[in-house]
Amino acid sequence: MKKIISTDSAPAAIGAYSQAVQCGEFVYLSGQIPLAAQTMEVVDGDVAAQTSRVLDNIKAVLQSVNLSLENVVKCTIFLADMNDFAAVNEVYGTYFTQNPPARSCVEVARLPRDVKVEIECIAHT
Repeated sequence: MKKIISTDSAPAAIGAYSQAVQCGEFVYLSGQIPLAAQTMEVVDGDVAAQTSRVLDNIKAVLQSVNLSLENVVKCTIFLADMNDFAAVNEVYGTYFTQNPPARSCVEVARLPRDVKVEIECIAHT
């Protein structure tokens, strides 16, 4: 049985999807882009600032179900430009400091609202 997860502490879904869905012992988080939760505007700044906002949004969704980044078992990072990988990786490493999750990173042709980064993840309860 699936449970829909939604919190005002992270950006609302901007389409026909949920912020996250729990199914059994796993929580599947939809891709987060660097939107401020209250304004739904893209945060100012470079790819590092955008990555930080994305990961803060992920933390907010996880916290709404009493989980943390330590529960994340898999992340997928989508980049508008693979040349941003080092900057994204540097910020990412400050959020996942020990026992980081499995991860994939791919360059895509375009992301919603023309942001530089989007991250989705799976967490284990």
